[in-house]
Amino acid sequence: MSVPGQPFPTSSTGCIHVFWHEGMLRHDTGRGVFDTGIDPGFLEVLEKHPENSDRVRNIVSILKRGPISPHVSWHTGRPANIPELLSFHSQGYINTLVEADKNGGKEICGGTFLNPGSFDAALLAAGTTLSAMKHILDGHGKLAYALVRPPGHHAQPTQADGYCFFNNAGLAVQLALDSGCRKVTVIDIDVHYGNGTAEGFYRSDKVLTVSLHMNHGSWGPSHPQTGTVDELGEGEGFGYNLNIPLPNGTGDKGYEYAMRELVAPAVQKFEPDVIVLVIGQDSSAMYESGTKSGLLRDKNGMLNFTNTGGITRDYLCFSSTPFLPPSPSDYTHNLSLPICKQNVVSLNTL
Repeated sequence: MSVPGQPFPTSSTGCIHVFWHEGMLRHDTGRGVFDTGIDPGFLEVLEKHPENSDRVRNIVSILKRGPISPHVSWHTGRPANIPELLSFHSQGYINTLVEADKNGGKEICGGTFLNPGSFDAALLAAGTTLSAMKHILDGHGKLAYALVRPPGHHAQPTQADGYCFFNNAGLAVQLALDSGCRKVTVIDIDVHYGNGTAEGFYRSDKVLTVSLHMNHGSWGPSHPQTGTVDELGEGEGFGYNLNIPLPNGTGDKGYEYAMRELVAPAVQKFEPDVIVLVIGQDSSAMYESGTKSGLLRDKNGMLNFTNTGGITRDYLCFSSTPFLPPSPSDYTHNLSLPICKQNVVSLNTL
């Protein structure tokens, strides 16, 4: 990771450490109408589930063949074990997923399918993220990127939600705390509220959870949190959950304003040892993935966060976040916030 104003590191520094395992591609979310898995019987072509492997395959290809490739150092991920999962999730919830996997899989909650191969992929996503965090904690780099699926930021300690089984970010945060970090910040730019991560640390003053998202509210029993500004945390954690609901069509200037006026001051005051970025591509102006909210062209949110790298929405993970510059020339053009001086672990989400 670069310090603002300094040249982008050369490939010899291994500036971006990408953690990946192709076994995560074996999570088959199926086809149907949007994310329902339903075949109404009169469609010629059924849609792929919005959380499918094509997007991640393209991200891998771009990282290996695109302009950022000289600055990438590749690392092989690994599966998490049950004791590691217990640092964030309850035994009962893990048992539910294990049993579902043994029985051939099932729909755990709306649109969230545990199919054959899904449980192993979820273990790989969790373990790969933990490996990325450990790489940073061991002093091997300043920036690590966990390219993982299934995603995790909606998964709560006792509940799957929104295509997520294990909370990869939450597990990474807990590892950092257990390894001696005093404070950790999570910044989530997915178009949907990072409710699972917030829930996991809702009563902690050691984790500042920040989420910029559309104002979608609760969407059912698996997602009771609303993401509104009054969800501030509880007990010792009161004041350590910062929700920033954004209006549809917010765009780059709105994100820049929110980052500079709200996120940066909060993070600077908190003074974390590590920052975990949760990077959802569905806040992009280019993203089209079906309808959960019925909102115009980007039916998942329409927040219009654009791709400054000018490639595809799959490149958004590097080209539109203020902490991950796509190229040396774009670094100072993006939001060179002072909080970039911290160690950073970044996760891919939908």
